[in-house]
Amino acid sequence: MDHKKEDKNICINCEERLTDIHNLHNLTKEEQELLNRPKRVLTVSIPVRMDDGEVKVFNGYRVQYNNALGPTKGGIRYHEDVDLEEVKVLAFLMSLKTALAGIPFGGAKGGIEVNPDELSKGELERLTRGFVKEIYKFIGPHLDIPAPDVNTNAQIMAWFVDEYSDIVGEFTPGVVTGKPLILGGSEGRELATSLGGAFVLKRFVENFGDKKENLSVAIQGFGNVGMNIAKILDDWGYKVVAVSNSRGGIFDQNGINIKDLIEKMADTRDFPSGFGKEISNDDLLLLDVDVLIPAALSNQITKDNADEIKAKIILEMANAPITKEADQILEKNNVEVIPDILANAGGVIVSYLEWVQNSENYYWKEKEVNEKLKEIIESAFDKVMNLRKEKDLNNIRNASYILAVNRILEAERLRGTLG
Repeated sequence: MDHKKEDKNICINCEERLTDIHNLHNLTKEEQELLNRPKRVLTVSIPVRMDDGEVKVFNGYRVQYNNALGPTKGGIRYHEDVDLEEVKVLAFLMSLKTALAGIPFGGAKGGIEVNPDELSKGELERLTRGFVKEIYKFIGPHLDIPAPDVNTNAQIMAWFVDEYSDIVGEFTPGVVTGKPLILGGSEGRELATSLGGAFVLKRFVENFGDKKENLSVAIQGFGNVGMNIAKILDDWGYKVVAVSNSRGGIFDQNGINIKDLIEKMADTRDFPSGFGKEISNDDLLLLDVDVLIPAALSNQITKDNADEIKAKIILEMANAPITKEADQILEKNNVEVIPDILANAGGVIVSYLEWVQNSENYYWKEKEVNEKLKEIIESAFDKVMNLRKEKDLNNIRNASYILAVNRILEAERLRGTLG
């Protein structure tokens, strides 16, 4: 019988991503076996009474991939295309991300198969509370700590905290991160992912002696992450020439006035006229720019369009926006890819800082949070680049994966899981 079909718990896409690491690092069979499988997989059914009185049942997932370095950590997404294999892969990547950042967390991910735009606020709240009721025994400040992800936000995390606290009988803000400030959230959390990515890009540019004023940037995805990194890079002197969202995009080779654009889009997702030529999401990926930032969904750059990518640097702000086949094409074409587990680690780093603040019941100002974020993410970047140079590795992704995997395996050995 086929090995992958026989063992239903194996994360097929994780196994494929680890192949390169095995070839470079010669993982033992027991190390591969450990890394190919999530530690715990939860699938739940969530019945929700809708506003019209009908009861609908939604599928929910939570995957806790590895906890060798500490309690598992990872977001929860609400999307109609969520499935278990996707959640496994994202939990695997989160395990690598927390290990790479050097913070004391493992990796997890969760999701509910739903289009939240089709639910009222009340239905969304009942769905969230129903999910908490199904998984509360398996989450907690020292066990597994959810956070916002695609289509989830601080309000949803507030419902999480309230429902969990009611069930366990005490106010427990540390059960999730990404909360409203008044319920124990952290200053700087909203910008954390974008600011972390900007710090990494700036560090990378400095390493290669480029000047940011000469670099053009295109950003696919103008949600919270894409919009904020556009604003940060624009403030720092980069030239943002193109942005897009699910409805389309705009391009101006002379640079877009990002501040004015954000003000004009305060109450709409449509790009106003007068800011540039209309382009599609697909067109944006192929623009002749210095830096391309995929900040939308996974699998945007594939074997079908990778050969047409003209950008010199790709900063992965989305999770897994480049397929494995596309990665190989980009490497052949000398495109430098700064991988998601490094580029977008700012969110989980500040989530860690939020968790620390919840534990101490003492809270820092935004400036202090940003300084700690900068120190942690730049240290991770420097360690990755040093390892790449030391081992003469072809790309940053492999260096990042090897560093993260080494930390996880060292913890597993010290805990006695591995020989």
